[in-house]
Parts: sequence; structure tokens; C-alpha cells
Amino acid sequence: MARGIVLLSGGLDSATVAAIALDDGFDVCALTFCYGQRHQVESLAAGRVAESLSIRDHITTTIDLRSIGGSALTADIDVPKADSSSNGEVAGDGIPITYVPARNTIFLSFALGLAEVRGARDIFIGANAVDYSGYPDCRPAFIEKFQELANVATKAGVEGQAFRIHAPLMHMTKSQIIHRGLELGVDYGLTHSCYDPDAKGSACGRCESCRLRRSGFEAAGVPDPTVYAVCVGETGG
Repeated sequence: MARGIVLLSGGLDSATVAAIALDDGFDVCALTFCYGQRHQVESLAAGRVAESLSIRDHITTTIDLRSIGGSALTADIDVPKADSSSNGEVAGDGIPITYVPARNTIFLSFALGLAEVRGARDIFIGANAVDYSGYPDCRPAFIEKFQELANVATKAGVEGQAFRIHAPLMHMTKSQIIHRGLELGVDYGLTHSCYDPDAKGSACGRCESCRLRRSGFEAAGVPDPTVYAVCVGETGG
């Protein structure tokens, strides 16, 4: 059985990717990062997801991206929120402040090192170019170029053991991702997507990630199992 490294954040997309890799017959090693993000709720969710999918090889590693900052997820910058006067929209154009500089490049580099050590040649990531919020490291060109890099920057690659970077969700809508995950038995109640949960771990209901998640379930015609502290259109913190 071929080994595969799956970047497992604990979110909806990464949980679906893990299930896809398992369904494709890979012996999965899940890799989760505590990278200095503003909360650890998602990484805790990754553990629940790995257990539910019977992934016994689950590694959590720590990287201090907070020392770099530059993002609402890794610095003392407010996460943009929709409010009752914005019709559910978060203001702003271009790449949002929730983009973490070079995050997927760093994550894939760690996954590449782990893959070379473990004898894996396949790496899976939940990058998506449909509901991707404008992040440059979720685009097809990035995945293509990183795969090229992987095969010239490693001993295995230059010796002809080619690496493949899989992004099976790249061209799927959030509702399509949800349907695929449900087909594969993913329990989305175990996952977490919110950028800024409250002290109890409840999703804020107002950040961009919450809105994308909720609208995906609505489009899929599937009940959203998420506990939201506040829904768009309501007042409160």
C-alpha cells in the first residue's frame, strides 16, 4: 500500500481530503501544525478527525509563525467580521488579512521532508480555487510549481522517485466538497473552520470562513452541525 502524507488542519476541507486519500487506498500519515495561530480549536479538531477516520499515524508539530506575524491569524490584528448592517459581507478587496504569509509553502515543505523520510511520494492538501478567499497559495499554479520544486530539491526527487502533490478539492465548490465527504463518511460535526472562535470554542458565525462553511451546507441542502456563537444578521459579539 502506497503511503501518503495528508495536511490535516481539522477543518472541513482537510477532513474531506483525508477521507479521499484513504478511499484512494493510501496508508495515510496525517500532519497537523500548531503554528502560532490565534486559537488551538482547529488543531484539537484534527485529532478528533484523525481518530474518527482511524488514522493512527498522526503527527502534530509546532512552528512559530506568530514571530513573523502579518496576518489576523498570527498577529494582534482583528479578524474581519460581517455585521447586521453589511448584509453578511466582509468589506475588503484583494488578498484578505487572514492570509498567513507563505503558510502553505511552509506546510508543504515540512510534509515533503516527512514524505521523504517515510518513503511516501504523495502529499495531499485541501487547497481550493473556488472558495479560496483569494489566497495565492491555494491556486493551481502554486501546487504545480511546488511539485516541480519537490522533484528538484530532494534526494528522492533527483533520483527519479517523483513526488506528487494532490489537491483533489481544487475545482470543487464547498457544497460539492461536503457531498463528497458525506459519501465517504466524514463527520463534519468534528471539524472546525472558524478563524475567531469564542472561549468555549464556538464558531463566531461572522468571519469569512464561517460564512463560506455555512453557505456550503445551505447549498448542499445538508444541516450544518456547527455551533455558532452569532449568525450573520444577529447582533452580539
